[in-house]
Amino acid sequence: MTVHSPPVPATKTFAEHMRATLVLGIPLVGAQVAQMLIGVTDTVMLGWLGTRELAAGTLAAQTFFIFLIFGLGFSAAMVPLIANALGREDPRSVRRAARMGLWALMALALIFMVPLWFTGSILTALGQGQELADIAQRYMRIAQWSMIPAFFSIGLRSFLTSLEKANGVLVITLLTAILNGMLNYALIFGNWGAPALGIEGAAIATVTANLLSAIFVYAYVIYDEDSRSHEIFTRLWRPDWVALRNISRMGIPISLMILAEAGMFSAASLMIGLIGTVPLAAHGIALQLASLTFMVPLGLANAASVRVGTAAGRNDKIAVERASLAVVILGLGFATIAALVFLFFPEPLIALFLDDGNTDRKALIDIAVSLLLMAAAFQIFDTLQVCYASSLRGLQDTTVPMIIGTFSYWVAGMGSAYILAFPLGFGSAGIWGGLVIGLMVASVALTHRFMQREKLGLI
Repeated sequence: MTVHSPPVPATKTFAEHMRATLVLGIPLVGAQVAQMLIGVTDTVMLGWLGTRELAAGTLAAQTFFIFLIFGLGFSAAMVPLIANALGREDPRSVRRAARMGLWALMALALIFMVPLWFTGSILTALGQGQELADIAQRYMRIAQWSMIPAFFSIGLRSFLTSLEKANGVLVITLLTAILNGMLNYALIFGNWGAPALGIEGAAIATVTANLLSAIFVYAYVIYDEDSRSHEIFTRLWRPDWVALRNISRMGIPISLMILAEAGMFSAASLMIGLIGTVPLAAHGIALQLASLTFMVPLGLANAASVRVGTAAGRNDKIAVERASLAVVILGLGFATIAALVFLFFPEPLIALFLDDGNTDRKALIDIAVSLLLMAAAFQIFDTLQVCYASSLRGLQDTTVPMIIGTFSYWVAGMGSAYILAFPLGFGSAGIWGGLVIGLMVASVALTHRFMQREKLGLI
């Protein structure tokens, strides 16, 4: 095996790290926001369609996302592996990680389509009403086919992100979001001469948008000179078991950690569904708003994986610290602004999701306002935990952060959510209070681990 000696470190000043983070991070933030707008568009238009459709769509989207998370974990594993190889100036390892990342993603997509076919049965087994489960299943029987192009797209976007081709990722994601919105508008309500298909129209729009996204990102990789030079599609059919094991070694813990966090939010949806349809619909609105603002720290955190991973490949300890700190400062700055908006302007934001003729409008707004107050509280904690988790991934440290996340989200988070919501009687606000506690515990533990990185031998 060839041993690659790291290049001589060339540490940048902190100001240079801030600028480099913004250059990479802003397009990644834009891409995350554009990706999130696809879900927001679905929520808004299903809210116009009716409360039942909005509630069922929330359940279906959460179910789909649970399976999508494993793909996100494996694609996230590609980023530090490729970035580290670039830092070591090892192009062969770049190709190996990209190819086997795509292998793993396609295998997962095919496997996960099987349980998604039975979404209705899964939801009823978890205590949801039969009517909402039936509507959600009608949606998923179509939307599940988007899994293959979606996983292919996120794999190639991770490859481009590692190469710091964030502008290309942004343009492709924006095009996808625009097309998804147009298709939703046409197929849900029967506009522009299309049939009015309701929730099935939203599902068809999702499949079509993801297929077009896969075509766009493939074309970019083929025609961009730098991306094409890595030849990731050459002999793609050949297995590379060592590289696949490396992807799995990092991807499984990352997937499980993301699943633990997203599962916490999905479990919150299920718990609120037991309270009632109107609280569940209000939860869907508040969750979309909180998730939308979270896309900014998440996009910056993706930049941390790339920049920390590249610095670690060069064995540049000072650059590792500065790259991570730059992301944290920028992320916390935005999180503070988002928290203030949620505190002082909740009703105008919630009203965007509701038609004036909705008979549940006042009740939905009242509940959603209380949830947004809790969302303001966890903006800071959510930002800290995602930034430091991503920085640790840049150091290829994934197993212990996964254990930290699982304990924080499920023992501290969901445990307190149940106690606050039911025995103490705080209802949906109590469930969101549990989310705050889980994210706070995770942020403290992950911050401490990154601060101890040299003592732990992570770099």
